[in-house]
Amino acid sequence: MLLSQVVEASGAVRATSSRKSKIATFAALLAQAEPDERAPVVAWASGELLQGRIGTGWRTLLALEVEPATEPSLTVAAVDETFTELAGTSGSGSTARRRELLVTLLSAATDAEREFLLRLLTGELRQGALTAVVAEAVAVAAEVPVELVRRAHMLSGQLPVTAVAAMTGGAAALSEFRLEVGRPIQPMLASPGGTLDDTFAEFDGDVSVEQKLDGARIQVHRKGTQVWIFTRTLRDITAKVPELVELVRGLDCDSVVLDGETLALTDTGRPRPFQETMSRFALTPDAESTVSEATALGQAVPEATSTRDLLLRPYFFDCLHLDGVDLLDAPLSERRGAMAKVVGEHSIPALDRPDAEAVAEYFDAALTAGHEGVVIKLLSAPYAAGRRGRAWQKIKPTHTLDLIVLGAEWGYGRRTGYLSNLHLGARDPDGGEPVMVGKTFKGLTDELLRWQTAEFPLHERSRDDHVVYLKPSLVVEIALDGVQVSPRYPGGVALRFARVVRYRPDKEPADSDTIDAVRALLPAGSASATQ
Repeated sequence: MLLSQVVEASGAVRATSSRKSKIATFAALLAQAEPDERAPVVAWASGELLQGRIGTGWRTLLALEVEPATEPSLTVAAVDETFTELAGTSGSGSTARRRELLVTLLSAATDAEREFLLRLLTGELRQGALTAVVAEAVAVAAEVPVELVRRAHMLSGQLPVTAVAAMTGGAAALSEFRLEVGRPIQPMLASPGGTLDDTFAEFDGDVSVEQKLDGARIQVHRKGTQVWIFTRTLRDITAKVPELVELVRGLDCDSVVLDGETLALTDTGRPRPFQETMSRFALTPDAESTVSEATALGQAVPEATSTRDLLLRPYFFDCLHLDGVDLLDAPLSERRGAMAKVVGEHSIPALDRPDAEAVAEYFDAALTAGHEGVVIKLLSAPYAAGRRGRAWQKIKPTHTLDLIVLGAEWGYGRRTGYLSNLHLGARDPDGGEPVMVGKTFKGLTDELLRWQTAEFPLHERSRDDHVVYLKPSLVVEIALDGVQVSPRYPGGVALRFARVVRYRPDKEPADSDTIDAVRALLPAGSASATQ
């Protein structure tokens, strides 16, 4: 298969807003691929590389001056081989060799292929729900139920692997996927809830009410004495958190998979700022974006700064596997019982089947203790990995959304010379470009203004005299008083009194809130105006 066929399909998908058309296009592409081409085709259609990040940054690629080819000749296999060699090239002489490989690749590409490769290599093709669209296309091409594809993807953690199984062995092959201790699965996610009373009433009291901690999501696996700890984006951070490894290794079990949060506490037991917790196992936000460039240039990658001596405390809220028994399909009430048995005091504080008065008191106590609010969970619900459904709902005193930074305007007055007013976008659930829903300059401290001005050009897509437009790569948490119908923005809605809470280096654009989640915050009776 030629790369040009993948490029044409990708262009057709970007040109349509119809989810049905996107699925049909990708399904037809996959059906044409040879068996050994299916994995890279599925990965690229999802905006990803089989090899993961290969340390090739935007600036490095733009600096390569090559004449485009006039006719397409690159094959899927040849391009994938180049990516594999790029990923494995390091050490002395690696910079020159990586440049040679990139020049050879791009000089054999047409203009359209070069644009596709640049977007693929820099992560700009990743648009969140695009993976969900490709998963449905796999189901169509393999003629299997989409639910089987989604579950196998959840358990394998890799859609290309799932697609190869589906196309080769059909439903029987997909049914063979199991939770594997040591291999992370997509975490179940909570949706923004309405009022405390309304959410509690929706579940008719059959709920667990947990503190909503201002920490970092972790997924813990243990088999014998071996322990793995992953972030919400499934990055392995085991080596960065030895105190958590030691604690998990001491649990009274042989094998376990736990879901939870971790955070650093002050001497008085209150949660430390989110950024301090994140500094223990992630690069600082400004360092994160320079890793690809530093790697490509043969430079040292910056280390996380300060607060390394802060100890992390885990708070577990779910158990997905215990001593050889998978619990994904068991109700939350059963999973919580298994969790409490093995983690004891490290369970997150929670109330089971409380009355409305107790829920209100618990909510107030959580805020007083310095937490964000509560999460209300349906006790009869299974663990829906990778899904943001109604079975888990987070309640905070103000609405918050995780949105994508689309651009920033140059400031004026005391902010002259700084990138200030943010353009904010919500994720398109059908895999299209983010949908702009508002702007804000509120909540930006002098420190954040300096950081944005230095960081945003590293993610630049284009600019004019007033605005620097960004690739969809940065997620920011926004507090707001509500949402209103507005013709000003493409989504038909606008944020009310939006202000910056913090940036979320622990989240990818695929983890941001959708335009549907934004519209769900509209006052009753006004949603129809956005259709």
